[in-house]
Amino acid sequence: MAHVLVVEDDPFVRSALIRQLTDAAHTVRSVGTALEALREVAQIGFDLVILDLGLPDLDGREALKMLRGITDVPVIIATARDDETEIVRLLNDGADDYLVKPFSAEHLSARMAAVLRRVRAGGGRPGAPQDAELRVGGLSVDPLRRRARLDGMELDLTRREFDLLAFLAQRPGVVVPRKELLTRVWRQSYGDDQTIDVHLSWLRRKLGETAAKPRYLHTLRGVGVKLEAPL
Repeated sequence: MAHVLVVEDDPFVRSALIRQLTDAAHTVRSVGTALEALREVAQIGFDLVILDLGLPDLDGREALKMLRGITDVPVIIATARDDETEIVRLLNDGADDYLVKPFSAEHLSARMAAVLRRVRAGGGRPGAPQDAELRVGGLSVDPLRRRARLDGMELDLTRREFDLLAFLAQRPGVVVPRKELLTRVWRQSYGDDQTIDVHLSWLRRKLGETAAKPRYLHTLRGVGVKLEAPL
């Protein structure tokens, strides 16, 4: 079973979640604010976080970004917001899944099982890079320190840019299908190709190249993306 952190400020909802998760044999801790959640995650190892968006100190989306700055623990968003644009934005910001309130204990258990199954099948969080330093031409990627250098110069990458680069660097010269990138890097079973294109564009700019004149990142139209050393 899993060690779960519930981040929910409504005492009735929080009590119900704790009861449901405990009945399912999970170990549960709970907090009511984003800052408490950050402290808990920094000090204790969790298998999964259930994060409410309507927190009293920080909006849940900001809390998610801060969590992603310190941990790769899977996060399921629990929200009353059912706007598709907001949900896609949350998934792009690093959420692994979401549930729209109200939801049943069975629905929550099924979503948790699916997220944890994906994580464990990949030997860790989907898209999480391995520890060995990766080298492709003049590009070096250090997953442990989350640092990347190009010709000795450190690159200023966002979390998602780094995850994308590290994932591609694990398999240099191999064309990775877009669907696999969505599943392993974005942790989504569906999504818009534009999400990948935007991040590739930002990453290319930082690598000093363009789609018209690629050096490291090569896109095969309708197939996928590969990272390889320049000739």
